[in-house]
Amino acid sequence: MGFYDQQEDEYRYRPQKGKKRNYFLISLAGAIIGGLLVILTLPALSNSGLLPYSIQPTNGVKIEQGNTGNNGVTQNVSLEVETGITEAVEKAGDAVVGITNLQSSSFWLDQGANQEAGTGSGVIYKKAGDKAYIVTNNHVIEGADQLEVTLADGTKIPARLVGTDPWTDLAVIEVDGASIKTVAEFGDSDTLKAGEPVIAIGNPLGLGFSGSVTSGIVSGLERTIPVDLNGDGVEDWQVEVLQTDAAINPGNSGGALINIAGQVIGINSMKIAQEAVEGIGLSIPINSAIPIIEDLEQFGEVKRPTMGITLRNLNEISSYHQHQTLLLPDDVKAGIIIESVLRNSPADRAGLQELDVIVEMDGEKITDVISLRKHLYNEKQIGDKMTVKFYRDGKLQDAELTLTGETY
Repeated sequence: MGFYDQQEDEYRYRPQKGKKRNYFLISLAGAIIGGLLVILTLPALSNSGLLPYSIQPTNGVKIEQGNTGNNGVTQNVSLEVETGITEAVEKAGDAVVGITNLQSSSFWLDQGANQEAGTGSGVIYKKAGDKAYIVTNNHVIEGADQLEVTLADGTKIPARLVGTDPWTDLAVIEVDGASIKTVAEFGDSDTLKAGEPVIAIGNPLGLGFSGSVTSGIVSGLERTIPVDLNGDGVEDWQVEVLQTDAAINPGNSGGALINIAGQVIGINSMKIAQEAVEGIGLSIPINSAIPIIEDLEQFGEVKRPTMGITLRNLNEISSYHQHQTLLLPDDVKAGIIIESVLRNSPADRAGLQELDVIVEMDGEKITDVISLRKHLYNEKQIGDKMTVKFYRDGKLQDAELTLTGETY
């Protein structure tokens, strides 16, 4: 029964005296039923992850939570993360080392001690007997009077240069193997696909950031980058590389590009550094690097077939000399001019001469110095025979020569 309180200007509810016991019994029954519902549903809620103190296993993530807090709950969360990337880095990380290039300084600046000229990275790929072998970039060790290797645990050991190849920008160095515990595993770069995840490991900006890990994807395969080896402004060679968007910075050179299995599939070499460019890192495919590494380890250099000539691109010669001096037909617009023939070389024995213009090798058109070197280095071996077509005094001729690996 209700009444109107005029003083408070509101409607109030006043229960009747005879009904108090009924209300008490109804309230008691409701409390009992509510308690039973909580007891029955608590395990289901806990397992479903709806309660704040539940433990929820997830893929590769272990979560532990505890109670506290203003509203009764504060969570203490610890994460144990295992992913394909962390497993790959754990497998290959310790095989990536720092390399310090030490060079003698000026007499006026120092008392004869070698000074650090630069740092890079390297990959331990082999351990044989008491020695371990490391592959790196040629530009990392170039000009060094002394080399020092810093292992993943900070141990520093001296290194010896075994061999180097400027054409592929690769080098092999040797260290005492007593402290070496991890050796990298080579993968198969020929099976890579665009979009495949990759991880770069190295020492960007020096040893202060040693063992840095960046991840990305294979952005492109079979890229070619022109290089000028002697600094004359003319492209001497085209390096075949992989393209990745994994961050590669100065100091990463010579480090490892690995796949999700922790296998080395590339040797990081360079990046395109232009203001308008971001995320273009370049790595030497390991399948291309392996035969170079083997030659460097065995011979200290790469054994390549040679012709024994010095060359110049035809397009560097004026139109006047192309027609009046070389007497070339009007339709010959590309080729290689022989500047000189080295004595007793394969070219000399085959009868090639100065000012001959090479236009074809083994039926393949030769348009410039790079195309000649590609045919010679990628398709021929020492001891192979090669047919050359060339113009002399305006007439097309051919010659057969036997390639050697001698240095003239």
